[in-house]
Amino acid sequence: MKKSIALVSIVLALVLLAGCTLGDKNWGNKGGSELGDAVKNEQDGINDPMGNEENPEDGGESDNISSGENSDIMDDNGVDISPGDEKLRIKDYFPFTENTRYVYEGTGNEFASYNVFNDFIEENRVQQRINNGGTETLKVLELKEDELVCVFTKPETYYRENLMKAKGKDEEILLMAPLKEGTSWTLKDSRTRKITGTSVEVTTPAGSYKGIEVMTDGPNGKNFDYYVKGIGLVKSVFTDGESEISSSLSKIETNASLVQEINFYYPGAELDKIYYETKDVSFKTNDITRWVLEKAYKEMLNSKLSKVFSKNTKINSLYLNKDGMVYIDLNKAFIEEMNAGAAYEAMILQSVANTFGEYFKAKKVILTIDNELYESGHISFKKWEYIETNLKDTVEIK
Repeated sequence: MKKSIALVSIVLALVLLAGCTLGDKNWGNKGGSELGDAVKNEQDGINDPMGNEENPEDGGESDNISSGENSDIMDDNGVDISPGDEKLRIKDYFPFTENTRYVYEGTGNEFASYNVFNDFIEENRVQQRINNGGTETLKVLELKEDELVCVFTKPETYYRENLMKAKGKDEEILLMAPLKEGTSWTLKDSRTRKITGTSVEVTTPAGSYKGIEVMTDGPNGKNFDYYVKGIGLVKSVFTDGESEISSSLSKIETNASLVQEINFYYPGAELDKIYYETKDVSFKTNDITRWVLEKAYKEMLNSKLSKVFSKNTKINSLYLNKDGMVYIDLNKAFIEEMNAGAAYEAMILQSVANTFGEYFKAKKVILTIDNELYESGHISFKKWEYIETNLKDTVEIK
């Protein structure tokens, strides 16, 4: 039994590039003393799905490597593997790529197969979403001058939120310069990690490569990770005696999107019940979540439903706070263009709470207007008053 538990733990570590220790649980925004004082995670997003792109240009160094006095040794991938040569750069062996899905085929355990999509990329940080079919985990990696570090991990995260600035309690170094055989370091949990080769042959369903081999040695066994220039991690293998679990790159999907199945709630035209439509919503790397959801909410598929967001309604901010509640701030057009009686307005507000409460797996939603308390001719909320998510008796409409 103990060995079985250990294997499950190893698989989780394997899927997370040998893992990052989960830090403190204050990964959300900090609540303030007033409504609107909370930090809003996604205000610094990059891509506007409406067409306004603000992507910074890549300021990375050139891939051209000039020759030194000594003749260089090149492997089959065109990588300089001269002994002790510091021209091998970590950024080359773990590139941050937009709109790309890496699919890994696993053996030895049902959760060894997984895929990776980069939700956000900002300068020297990337937020990755790892889906192994059983759960989705977010992790933030930072490319430092001479290290690739996992700085934050959040398991079981099925909603999309920018956590690029989050900090975990313990960081974990995945790669360390110089990228040469013999470079080693000790992790905080006393495991040792070492570069055991820089031109090691590795075979995957996606192809055969020569790459950097990194061995992690711990009390439960050994793990070998293989990084290839221009691609990143292509294979991970865990061994413990005769037991072996592996995850190998099977394909790379370009121009990919993260597609989430989301329920959007609306009052029925007869105001008898609240109905919902299930939509496949696509996100590209660096898309701002609230903008994508806003647009999707306005696109009703069934004429029997009554609209919730008017044409000019905007989501100013949207986030899951550390108190477990969803905070959503809309502009004044939401009220001004509503044109509803008290009963209809109540159903609209409940629809908003159901939509965003369910998306973030939260039971309570606080709704404000332009960072002020909600107040219309029919309904007003007091400070910290929330709407409870209520999915009971809602009906799916197709």
